[in-house]
Amino acid sequence: MEVVTDVSLMQALLIAVFAGIAGIDLFNVLTHIHRPIITGPIVGLILGQPEQGLIAGATFELMWMGLVPLAGAQPPNVVLGGIIGTAFAIVTGQTAEQAILVAVPFAILVQMCITLLFTVYSPLMSVADGYAKKLNFAGIANLNYLGMTILFVFYSLIAFVVIYFGAAEAKGFVDGIPKWITDGLGFAGGLMPAIGFGILLNIMLRKQYVAYFILGFLLAAYFKQPLLAIALIGVVFAMIEFFIRGDAETSSNTQSQAIEEEGI
Repeated sequence: MEVVTDVSLMQALLIAVFAGIAGIDLFNVLTHIHRPIITGPIVGLILGQPEQGLIAGATFELMWMGLVPLAGAQPPNVVLGGIIGTAFAIVTGQTAEQAILVAVPFAILVQMCITLLFTVYSPLMSVADGYAKKLNFAGIANLNYLGMTILFVFYSLIAFVVIYFGAAEAKGFVDGIPKWITDGLGFAGGLMPAIGFGILLNIMLRKQYVAYFILGFLLAAYFKQPLLAIALIGVVFAMIEFFIRGDAETSSNTQSQAIEEEGI
């Protein structure tokens, strides 16, 4: 694996700007460019390692896939966790699995800061209510723009400081860790995507889909099929399921309508 030994000022600034945009997207736009599957390749492209960025982003995505907000409980911050984790993997030459163990604690810390930031936001709601009573729509819009600006600065500043000033220190620290420790960390980090995917299955798995899950497991474990082939097979089954069920519902609705028109 080729290692990026130094992060330039321009690279750090580009990543910082992208982190700010992704931070806004997480709460305000939701185009999902904040997901690791997107942030990983973009950070990798900026650092000159798009392939490693894609690998790291896909690994982080598997882990964060099952970590969803539940009422007031928020998961570790997916934006900076994915961006910092990908940058760490590329700069230090570590695997994505090893980088997970850096990304997760950092993401938890960032999410705590986000919770504090939103607590500070709370008084702005009374200001917005005052604008609403006066029909001051421009004032309400400006409050929203203010919130997005603060989010942009928050995400950009953290990403820039950590990546630009912490890259060399992180590489020096990792180089001093014995190999048996890094191998152990990599093994432990490799379990995280499985845990994330397991949490996702626990949320969305239904008994009528268990057969597809078993089929995917057999294709991977016993027939040694690549992930892309298994994914495409899954797409085929999903399309069949969608169109058959859609046709069945259409037919049922047509029959019901015909019965009503005949007065039966």
